[in-house]
Amino acid sequence: MQPHPNVRAVQDALAGADARDASGAPATVRLLPDAVHTAAAAAEALGVRVGQIANSLVFEADGAPLLVLTSGAHRVDVAELAASIGVTTLRRATPEFVREHTGQPIGGVAPLGHPRPLRTLVDLALAEHHEVWAAGGVPRAVFPTTYNELLRITAGTPAEVA
Repeated sequence: MQPHPNVRAVQDALAGADARDASGAPATVRLLPDAVHTAAAAAEALGVRVGQIANSLVFEADGAPLLVLTSGAHRVDVAELAASIGVTTLRRATPEFVREHTGQPIGGVAPLGHPRPLRTLVDLALAEHHEVWAAGGVPRAVFPTTYNELLRITAGTPAEVA
């Protein structure tokens, strides 16, 4: 069976970035038996702590897309984040805005593999974990990586987001 085009795009982006997992092996997208639409569901399916899940949240920041990779154990403090990055308006993006800028559905947005690179912030709390897991383009696809790799492969900026 051929992987979903979004999964292929994410895997190609991982390979193109020479992305690695916590053991140093090439990062590889894995398909779970069922879709996982929340950090808690992903953590349960993977047998890891919810804080190890890198939620990919897309916001509209003064009209532009902003990807925030946050620990599954956190909720983004939108007012604080807006002030810290100097935007007037910061709001959760609509499903249509998310798909337009990532090509991926909410619940499966990966940190990379988008039509164009997105400005990305990476939650400092993810650095507390040896291994983190991120979405792979659809709600049942995930890949293992590390905080430092997320920063590198997304050209992300470390940030306090909660």
